[in-house]
Amino acid sequence: MFGTVQEFNESYVIPIQKYDDKDAIEELKRKIYPFILRRIKKEVLKDLPDKIEKVIYVDMSPEHKKFYEERRLFYYNSLNKSMKEKGIDKTKFFILQALNELRHITSSPEIKKKNVVSSKKEVLIENIVEAIENNHKVLVFVNYISSIDNICNSLKKHNIKFLKMTGETKNRQNLVDKFQTDSRYKVFVMTLKTGGVGLNLTSADTIFIYDPWWNKTVENQAVDRAYRMGQDKTVFSYKLILKDSIEEKILKLQEMKSKLLDDLISEDNLSTKSLTKNDIEFILGS
Repeated sequence: MFGTVQEFNESYVIPIQKYDDKDAIEELKRKIYPFILRRIKKEVLKDLPDKIEKVIYVDMSPEHKKFYEERRLFYYNSLNKSMKEKGIDKTKFFILQALNELRHITSSPEIKKKNVVSSKKEVLIENIVEAIENNHKVLVFVNYISSIDNICNSLKKHNIKFLKMTGETKNRQNLVDKFQTDSRYKVFVMTLKTGGVGLNLTSADTIFIYDPWWNKTVENQAVDRAYRMGQDKTVFSYKLILKDSIEEKILKLQEMKSKLLDDLISEDNLSTKSLTKNDIEFILGS
C-alpha cells in the first residue's frame, strides 16, 4: 500500500514535514483510517458484553410451501428455457426478477397471494411478545416495505407500542431518541439498509434479522446499532430463515463465503456479474 521506505518518504514524509503538503496529509489519513478504525473497534469490543447469535428455522405452512414451489418451479423452468434460447447474458434481468420475487414470497407472501399467511411473521411476533414480557427492547430489520407494514399491523393487534423507520422517514433522529429514552416503545421496526448504519440504539438488546441479505456484512452493521459502545446488556441476535427456501441458499452462501457470493453482490447491491447456469441451478434448484 505504501511501497518501499524510500517511496513512503518521497510520497509522505518529505512533503509533509518539509512543505506541510495538505494533499499528502489527507491522502495518508485516508489510507490509515481503516486500520485506526479497526483498532478502535477492537479495543471497544473488549469492554462490550456478550453477543449471542442464533438462527431460527421456520417451517412453511402447506399453503405457503405450495405457493412458493409453484413460483420457484415457474422461474426454474422459464430461466432454463430462456438461457437455452437466448443465452445467460440476455436472461440476467429475468434472473434478478426471480431472486427478488422468491425472497419477497418468503418474507410476505400475503402481498402476492392474499390467502397465504406468512409463517415467519407469526414466529417473529411470538418471539417479540416473549422478549417484551422478559423486559427486553427489540429491533427488527426487514428488507421489504410490505413486510414492515404486515409486521406493524400485527404489533398493533397485540397492543405493542412500536416505531417504524424506512427510507422515506425524515425525522430519524427524533425516532431514535424516542426509542432510546421512552420505555413505552418496546419495538423499532426498520429496513435493513436504513437502520444498518449511523444509528445508536443501545437501549435494545434483542435483534431480529427478518430477511437475510446476500452480504452478511450488511446484517452485521445492523446488529451493531445495538452492539456498540454504551451497551451494558448481553445482546441476542436472531436470524429468521424459512426452511426449504431461497433463504437457506443465502445462508449457505454466507457460510461458504464463496465466489458465487461475490458474483451475486456488487458492494452491497444485488447483481448478476458473472453467474453461470450451475449457479442458477444451486440457487433455484430443489
